Amino acid sequence: MTARRCRPWLLAVWLLGGPAHACWQDAAARYGVNASLLYAIARTESRLDPLARGRTNANGSYDIGLMQINSGWLPTLRRYGIGERQLYDACTNIHIGAWILAQNMRRLGNSWDAVGAYNAADPKKRLAYALKVYRNLPPTVQP
Repeated sequence: MTARRCRPWLLAVWLLGGPAHACWQDAAARYGVNASLLYAIARTESRLDPLARGRTNANGSYDIGLMQINSGWLPTLRRYGIGERQLYDACTNIHIGAWILAQNMRRLGNSWDAVGAYNAADPKKRLAYALKVYRNLPPTVQP
């Protein structure tokens, strides 16, 4: 296995073990979403890189950290004392990602459409994104 292929699994061991494991579980419990689904979204979004910063989008926004929280959320997050720097903390980022996913599920139901809306506003793009997330679920979770 090459170093490039090992990296996601090494990050997964780090993120799913010890204190980081508690972040996935705490966020899942707090917002009523599945921890494995959060993990799959993070793997899809950043390849589990807590320091990832996405390219600048056409509208000038960019994505931050493990769950690739869009900078468009910053004005809302600032009201809660969370700025861009805090989004590079893996645990904070996981919680914000869980909060966003939970909002989607309240709006669209507990569905793959809600998962797709985490990344895409366009309903056609949502399905493609949801399929990527599905493929990144840990094998023991897939139906």
